[in-house]
Order: sequence, then C-alpha cells, then structure tokens
Amino acid sequence: MRLVTYRSTVEDAARLGVIDGDLVIDVAALGHMAGVPMPGAMLALIDAGPVALDRLAELLDNLRDRLDPGVAVPLVNVQLLAPIPRPRKNIFGIGLNYVEHVAESARTLDTARDLPKQPVIFSKPPTAVIGPGEPIRHDAALTQQLDWEVELACIIGRTARRVAEADALSHVFGYSVMIDVSARDNRRAGQWIYSKGMDSFAPFGPCIVTADEIPDPQVLDLWLTKNGEEKQRSNTRHMLFKVATLIADISAGITLEPGDIIATGTPEGVGAGRDPQEWMWPGDVIEATVAGIGTIRHPVVAV
Repeated sequence: MRLVTYRSTVEDAARLGVIDGDLVIDVAALGHMAGVPMPGAMLALIDAGPVALDRLAELLDNLRDRLDPGVAVPLVNVQLLAPIPRPRKNIFGIGLNYVEHVAESARTLDTARDLPKQPVIFSKPPTAVIGPGEPIRHDAALTQQLDWEVELACIIGRTARRVAEADALSHVFGYSVMIDVSARDNRRAGQWIYSKGMDSFAPFGPCIVTADEIPDPQVLDLWLTKNGEEKQRSNTRHMLFKVATLIADISAGITLEPGDIIATGTPEGVGAGRDPQEWMWPGDVIEATVAGIGTIRHPVVAV
C-alpha cells in the first residue's frame, strides 16, 4: 500500500489516506463506512501493527467499488504532507554509506579516505521535516554551501532491540524518500547535527510504501535533479551498509521504536563533490526520486 498524510483544503486537519489509482481514500472514513474503527494518523496506524494493515487491505478489497461520497478524493486535489509530519524522535542519518560518496567526501569535505568499518550515524531533529512541495530554507547569514543528498528512508514498524541482521527487515513498516539537506559550512568540530538539522533540512515523502511491496530494499534506483539537470543517480545495491545492517547496528545500542526513521545515506554527486563545487540557491528547484516509491519536489527560498 501507498500511505499518505494529506489535507483536502488548507483549513482541514491532516488525515491519513491510502492511494488507490488516482484517488486518495481516507482511512478513518473508510473504517467508519464499514463500522470498523481505523486510525486517522500515520503514527497511530504504525502503532496498531500488522493487524491494522491487514484490516485496511481487507476494507479496500471489499469497499473500493462502492465508496460513500467523501470517502475518496482525487489525488490531484489534495495537499500531500510529510508522511509523518512530526516524528516523535530525531531521524537517524547515515553518513558515507555509498563507496563513491566516501571518495568524493574525502576529496572535498576532509572526511577519512578509508571506508567506514561501522555505520556513521548522526541525527536530524523532528523540526527539520517538511512535506512535498514545501520550501527548503536558504539563510544566507548561516550558509553559503547548501547541498543536496537523495536518500531512501526506512520507517520502523515494530520495536527493534538488539535484533539480528537476518531478522532486521521484519521490523520495517515501509519506505519513503528523503533529501538530506546539508549546510556544508556549518560542521562543528566533526559534529554534523547543526549542518544537517536546521529547519526544512529533511524533505520527506511523498508517501510511505509498505514493506510488503518492497521485499528487497537493495534493488532500488534513486536519483536527484537540480533545475531539471541530473546530479545524482545510483542504486541502493551500492550501499556500504545495507538497510538490515543499519537496523541491526543501531538497535545494538539504541532501541528503535515504531515510527522511527532511518535516512540510509546518499550516493555520489553531491554539490560539494563536484568540480567546481555547486550549491543550492534561492530560485532553484530540487527533485528527488526513489523508484517504486515516488518523487518529492522542493523550491529553494531565501529567508
């Protein structure tokens, strides 16, 4: 299933929906129609576990051809928000997780030339998250080196504590797209959170594709364009540490909980690694895609 958080109008509260063809079906309204309580928000659905997903799939199969008025709206008529508009915890970011990106970072960002022996982990606060179409903020007083990174985002579905790599993917709820926006000139003594955690630095969406539709997250093409010009293109098979490895590694010391998000790293082609270096500026438009999930598009604006 392709799950979204959306609004039908600017005044409406955020709703949980499932994309069905060119429609968005409201999950809570679908449940009300059937007399079955259903969650009205993404985190509530994740918390409810696999039983709730199975129930939603059954309702869709039984009712999609005879929906009550208002239960479904055309996808083109809604505003998509970040699938989880306000994560409960910081997003887990993974640095230097594609071999070619390790090399380009060593050339231009003073990182180590050797491949990491363990995942490089940082975080982005919940306030960094923005939804599809929302602007990436460029504050010239804070950065002159605003950079892009397309990433596969992994959303945890059930608590993972010291899980084995072989079991790790069973803890995944689904996958989405994230742009790891980075102010390269704001790294502080090797610490990345300010560089990567400013407001609007975690564009996220357009949906969460449930894990059953992506049984192998290591076969996905991903790419990014700036003003229509391709800057990054790779495949998740080139990750140094696979998604299952990341879950096992993080959960060895930090409990992963339902709704937690892991941004799994970016391939080569970031602005800092180009010759000459390129950055994002007000007026630019950035599009990031992961095949099988979707595309997010964001303007860069001055603040």
